[in-house]
Amino acid sequence: MNPGSLSGRLIPKAFLLVLLLALAGHAQSATTDSPLFPALSLVAGVLNEPLFPESPAYTTNDDIVIHAADGVNLEANIFVPTEDSAPYPAVIFVNSWGLNEYEYLTEAGRLAERGYVVLSYSTRGWGESGGEINTAGPKDVSDFSTVVDWLITNAPVDPNGIGASGISYGAGIAMLGAAHDERIKAVSAMSGWGSLVESLYAQRTPRLVWGELLTFTGDLLGNPSQEIQENWDNVKNHRNIEDVTEWALERSPINYVDQLNENGTAVYLANNWGDNLFQANSVLDMYQQLDGPKAINLQAGMHASTELIGMIGGGDTRIWNNTRRWFDQHLKGQSTAIEDQEPVQMKVRLTDRFEGFSTFPVPQAETRHWFLHPRSWFSNGKLENSAWEGWGSRTNSFSDWGDTLASTGIPLGSQIFDQVNLPVTAPVPLLGRSRSAWYRTERLQEPLRIRGIPEVTLNVTPRDDALQLVAYLYDLSPDGKGRLITHAPITVPDAAPGEPLELDLDLVATGYDVPAGHRVALVVDGKDLLYAGPDGVQSQSINFSGSAVNRLSIPAL
Repeated sequence: MNPGSLSGRLIPKAFLLVLLLALAGHAQSATTDSPLFPALSLVAGVLNEPLFPESPAYTTNDDIVIHAADGVNLEANIFVPTEDSAPYPAVIFVNSWGLNEYEYLTEAGRLAERGYVVLSYSTRGWGESGGEINTAGPKDVSDFSTVVDWLITNAPVDPNGIGASGISYGAGIAMLGAAHDERIKAVSAMSGWGSLVESLYAQRTPRLVWGELLTFTGDLLGNPSQEIQENWDNVKNHRNIEDVTEWALERSPINYVDQLNENGTAVYLANNWGDNLFQANSVLDMYQQLDGPKAINLQAGMHASTELIGMIGGGDTRIWNNTRRWFDQHLKGQSTAIEDQEPVQMKVRLTDRFEGFSTFPVPQAETRHWFLHPRSWFSNGKLENSAWEGWGSRTNSFSDWGDTLASTGIPLGSQIFDQVNLPVTAPVPLLGRSRSAWYRTERLQEPLRIRGIPEVTLNVTPRDDALQLVAYLYDLSPDGKGRLITHAPITVPDAAPGEPLELDLDLVATGYDVPAGHRVALVVDGKDLLYAGPDGVQSQSINFSGSAVNRLSIPAL
């Protein structure tokens, strides 16, 4: 092994361990009743130094080892109620990426106090479990069913009342496990994914920041299989995409919707508008295809931030309240407040308001169309109600020799700020014409209440052998400040220079109100820190003619 590589891995790991040990020391002195207990318990658990909540309502056992079909040991813990009479309904918690069986101790205690047996386990390759990380693959799915077998055999559970839950990685495995095991009657999947292909490579664009973070944390905190780094390297370099796609499709819950429907699994989903790892579009696509009991919550936040903050007692606890209600309804047969809600719940960004709808796409939303009109030397680009009908043809050209002030903000950070109503902004009128093109509507006469997935059609001509475009939708205030509403990238790694292309982009789903008196602005440039782009400098033009119609479509109430 390269000594430099070894030190590069050990130094950050040692630093992390020192930091967590310091926090864990505080955790050991905290009591269950302390408001800091949930957070400190989570921190201590990362070090495999668990801090269990205590209550006369349940007992705990942290000495459980479950043997997978191939002999790998899976470490687990269990909470068993002491009140009421057995058998009890049960919930299985599956760890997030980078975490382990101790992630959900506080929430396990809350469910146990409500009369649930709760078993949490570390998936293979994580925590003290053996084996290599299988990335929600067939071994993880087999392990999940083995855990169900153990639970039914060794705990006082009702075999007809078992649910599964998890955040992020755990959400995906819970969904995949339920699809392959009809004994799971209900699932709460928080910040999970629908299509892993879309999560890694939607619109042929590698998710650079998240891909690097996941491979780094896998190496730092787990025992990754070699294929993880190989697949990520292939995605970044647009190599062997067919093989990577086949690998990812097997790990995509959206491909097992028929099994979930056949099993009658009750599915509760929760995702965040600012989740740039598992963006909401493929989860909403999966939600549409489910025909059993289902509900979905969408709210502001980064990947998993709303759920983790809520679990430790800070911020919005709506998702966890709904998770408990979902299990009460579908595992206990109780009537709960979730029955009184419309199944699709959207939190409108930069507000404290949730809105409910019967399904998705939102039936009350109508698609509004605006057409791009080219900029000139003396005027800005426009978004008009009818297509451009100028003489001949026009082009708006730019290159990506440098990034612009249009962006998704600080990777990983800006989306958390959005939870406290601090959006990403940009001075749209000041964006350089050489590196971007932008178009705006007239001032709106009434609010534009966006609910769903905006779409953009662009006719472009690449000047080089690769192309990347990033489209940003802004709420443009009268003072020229643009608040980012949503965005999407698209990449053509095998472009033919000089060959016109028509590109269709689905922007990330959102719920946002543009006030009356503001404008909607569409900005197009060629770079964003979140995404891996082509090497070198690329130039391109947006084409305007009678046959090259460029359009923005927005679903709005």
